[in-house]
Amino acid sequence: MQPVIIERLGHLGDGIAPGPVYAPGTLPGEVLDGDIDNGYMPNPRIVTPSPDRVAPPCVHGKSCGGCQLQHASEAFTANWKTEIVRTALAAQGLETEFRPIVTSPPQTRRRASFSARRTKKGALAGFHKKRSDVIVPVPNCLLVHPDLAGALPLVEALAVLGGSRKGELSVLVTTTETGLDVSVTGGKPLDSELRASLADIARDYDLSRIAWGDEETLQRRPPVLHFGPAAVTPPPGAFLQATPEGEAALRDAVLEITKGAKRSADLFAGCGTFALPMAQHSEVLAIEGARAMTDALDHGWRMSRGLKAVTTQTRDLFRDPLIAEDMAKLDAVAIDPPRAGAEAQIAELAQAKPAKIAHVSCNPVTFARDAARLVRAGYDLDWLQVVDQFRWSTHIELVASFTLR
Repeated sequence: MQPVIIERLGHLGDGIAPGPVYAPGTLPGEVLDGDIDNGYMPNPRIVTPSPDRVAPPCVHGKSCGGCQLQHASEAFTANWKTEIVRTALAAQGLETEFRPIVTSPPQTRRRASFSARRTKKGALAGFHKKRSDVIVPVPNCLLVHPDLAGALPLVEALAVLGGSRKGELSVLVTTTETGLDVSVTGGKPLDSELRASLADIARDYDLSRIAWGDEETLQRRPPVLHFGPAAVTPPPGAFLQATPEGEAALRDAVLEITKGAKRSADLFAGCGTFALPMAQHSEVLAIEGARAMTDALDHGWRMSRGLKAVTTQTRDLFRDPLIAEDMAKLDAVAIDPPRAGAEAQIAELAQAKPAKIAHVSCNPVTFARDAARLVRAGYDLDWLQVVDQFRWSTHIELVASFTLR
């Protein structure tokens, strides 16, 4: 066993030493020893700890796979995530002003996807163990909202009713203003007995809604979220920002960037996270690929007062991007693509040349690629802000301002 020194963290959060040797739960500068198997040190012993090492605040921190960086100080994590974005920009020859990172507090995640499995004595529910399909119970989880942590008995009850001992149930639970919204996948086919039992569970746990795959949705009351002044009921499983604090940081930045625009667009608009707040000051064209989400956005707008016109369109912006001619009269565009980025749509934006672009991203590498295209087309990358909604994880989000020179 040769001592190794960790040089950096990889994108999955493992420490990387020369070789390379990968060691989970370690930090740059730490000296380790331990058995190495095919370049991996599964159980490193830390000989010299980093000054950035802290005791994991959660009792499940060492076993649960939901968090990768609980052993790192908050300052280290904030700097590490910021430097990942800075490095991605540098690879494209870009640099800009970085605003201070915004990190969501503990116990603010409003959505969690729990795994559950039936057992001989009942059911097991929680998150997966690190690098394993074994389910780890996570009572008192410090990551999710207390209402989600308290929903584990509900998840177990659903597994007993509709799961199997061979398969695994996935239960997505979201906190809303009117109660928990639950979406279950991987369960057995729905029959009359299971349907009746789900109705009982929805009543017993006072759920706002429960969806069983694509087969049935039982709604006791609409699960409501507010985007600006608009009350929206997202479809089951719809994309949402992970925390209210993270959403607020992204929304405020988008509104700052697009301020003063009379006509705007929100591309990859979801259920209206940005489009509906933008409509307080601007007419908005909101485009999203899933009709259920554009319908929810449209209904939320129609039921609101005081908003300017919002036009929704269901469109796959990867295969059928909004062309430059259709954006000729826009003053500002907000865009929030998935991890793959929006290469085809960015190319059209670069031709359309709206005065301002607010770019939200969850992948620094594809963001930097798309940002470079905009800069070559005549935009300044004014500033960028990292938003850490996924506390203690390796996930990174950001929002950036572009102005046409």
